[in-house]
Amino acid sequence: MSSTADSQFGTFRSFFWPIHHFELKKIIPMIFILFFICFNYSIVRNVKDTLVVTASGAQVIPFIKVWVMLPSAVLLTIFYTQLCNRFSQEKVFYIIVSLFLAGFALFTYVLYPNRVMLQPTTSATTLATFLPEGMGGLIDMYRNWPLTIFYVMSELWGSMVLTVLFWGFANEVTKLHEAPRFYSVFPMWFNAATITASQVSNWVNWSYAADGGSQSVIWDGTLSALVFLLLISGVGSMVAFWWTNRYILTGHDYDDLHMSATTVKKEKKNSLSFRESFSYVSNSKYLICIATVVVAYNLVINLVEVVWKDQLRNLLPNPSDYNNYMNNVMTMTAIVSTLMALVMSKILNRYGWTFTAMITPIVMGITSAGFFFFLFFNQSFGDAFFAFAGATPLFLAVLCGGAQNCLSKASKFSVFDATKEMAYIPLSHESKLKGKAAIDGVGSRLGKSGGSLIHQSLLMIFVTINASAPYVAGILLCAIVFWIFAVRSLGVQFKEITAPKADKLEPVNA
Repeated sequence: MSSTADSQFGTFRSFFWPIHHFELKKIIPMIFILFFICFNYSIVRNVKDTLVVTASGAQVIPFIKVWVMLPSAVLLTIFYTQLCNRFSQEKVFYIIVSLFLAGFALFTYVLYPNRVMLQPTTSATTLATFLPEGMGGLIDMYRNWPLTIFYVMSELWGSMVLTVLFWGFANEVTKLHEAPRFYSVFPMWFNAATITASQVSNWVNWSYAADGGSQSVIWDGTLSALVFLLLISGVGSMVAFWWTNRYILTGHDYDDLHMSATTVKKEKKNSLSFRESFSYVSNSKYLICIATVVVAYNLVINLVEVVWKDQLRNLLPNPSDYNNYMNNVMTMTAIVSTLMALVMSKILNRYGWTFTAMITPIVMGITSAGFFFFLFFNQSFGDAFFAFAGATPLFLAVLCGGAQNCLSKASKFSVFDATKEMAYIPLSHESKLKGKAAIDGVGSRLGKSGGSLIHQSLLMIFVTINASAPYVAGILLCAIVFWIFAVRSLGVQFKEITAPKADKLEPVNA
């Protein structure tokens, strides 16, 4: 978006819809694809936490992310790379989304109703007699393996379908001079999908609660209905994607979308294998900086979320109540994110890429420090103070953690995603396709798994999440410092890459 955006669109439109009329045929179908994908992401994001945390506690999350999530992400990325070598980017989208939808349906209508019968109770009990108390999360992960599978599929939907497939597609079809405007619009529709999904989830839960029945019956009905809506939305995303490729992206500029990497190889250059993709990343300072940013974000958010969700589960052990609370936090996150997205392009245009990309680590550093300070104050002096204030220490700890989660996720959805994806645009098609798969498909998992390994190690020593919280806070703040240095380095390189195009394209400062 240029500095003359206000004169081009008017003040109001420059905030809400800085899109030219001739660009509508491209951006509107992309918005539909994004909306459907984000609707599903919002549904599964809260359902997975509700299922796992209320059944086993937050201490199971680090074990899932290390022992199941990371290997699954690596295998899925290898599978994705092989698909890209055999099929076009368009067909890969259909294959991956269809597999996810089939997995969600299998869990909801087959595995979950029979989860008690499928539990390996005897072997889990035997393991508990040999393993130390701090490994209780590992045993719960194994005992409730159907829930673990759903948790992994839900996490991988966000990293593979949303981050790799959609954003990879957006980076391929969006020009550098369009990105500040397009990428300021996308977060608003992402947030619209988030608000819609969270409120639909609450409405479904309230509808089943109004019919009466036990808590388990209410939650089982809610889960079944939500996954049914998820399947419809997933099909909608594929229909919108098909329409876009069939009727909009038909010029020669989009040939790479409709050919497999093998075909592109014959016409251009050799395609990269999975191992070569990581080798390519490791040999590029630019991609290493992007990878550092991605790993740092996922490390930080995982470290603080586990502590907060542990507090939340103690306050709301009932799955329906837990899910309703998470939906409300998600709604507030979307509202705040929308407000931030409205000014994101203005900030990007005026202050440059580096300043804008720096917002997320600074916001997360400040809010995380506030949450841990409050938690430590609560543990040391909270009882007497909050007895006077008229609220329980646990309630206020959860409230503060919810505010931290809201502000951190809002800055991620409105600023972090847009600036990170912009950094891919100047790269070649091969670099964007394979480098992005390696960084976003596995790099994000490495960050979360790294945070989970830290939690596991501390649990082995301190047994409980509360006892290990001070050490988590120290590691988290160190990670944010590395994140800030990576952003500064990436900003310098981004400016060098885009500067030669300044005469041809609208300026994007760094």
